[in-house]
Amino acid sequence: MSPVRAFPDRVEIVVEIPRGSRNKYEFDEHAGVFRLDRVLSSAVFYNFDYGFIEGTRADDGDHTDALLIIDEPTFTGCHVWARPVGVLEMRDEKGADYKVLCVAEGDPNQAHIERLEQMRPHRLVEIEHFFNTYKLLEDKTVDVIGWRDGKRALEILRHDRDAWHAEQAGGR
Repeated sequence: MSPVRAFPDRVEIVVEIPRGSRNKYEFDEHAGVFRLDRVLSSAVFYNFDYGFIEGTRADDGDHTDALLIIDEPTFTGCHVWARPVGVLEMRDEKGADYKVLCVAEGDPNQAHIERLEQMRPHRLVEIEHFFNTYKLLEDKTVDVIGWRDGKRALEILRHDRDAWHAEQAGGR
């Protein structure tokens, strides 16, 4: 049995988009609902579950983005305990954009993965390819810079958790 972990070694992901979907759902924080943002216009689909990490606020004003590796797709609104193992660094029209790569704690097929180097290399290439192509027909540019290790993912998570706490303290 693995030891109980605490943030940022253990995160709670809220799934917005299950693997296999072309629909891009986003959580509307103010209304407390999931909304269809758009259908991907390129002939690609999410090849991982995609969502956000609870209790974080990234520099773009949204929660920290999360890529969830799990053998079976979950569903929109599903909460999953996961372990960060790396981060995909990108840039888009809003600036720096980080996608924290996590493995589901409840999936025994992912239990051995503790570091980015333990991921199948081809899976990482597939994810990069998705982000390089998913906005091509929308006339938006995305620059995929590359994978960073778990240490960098934890730094980003700590920064984004601090931003969340500061926001919550300011709202009281």
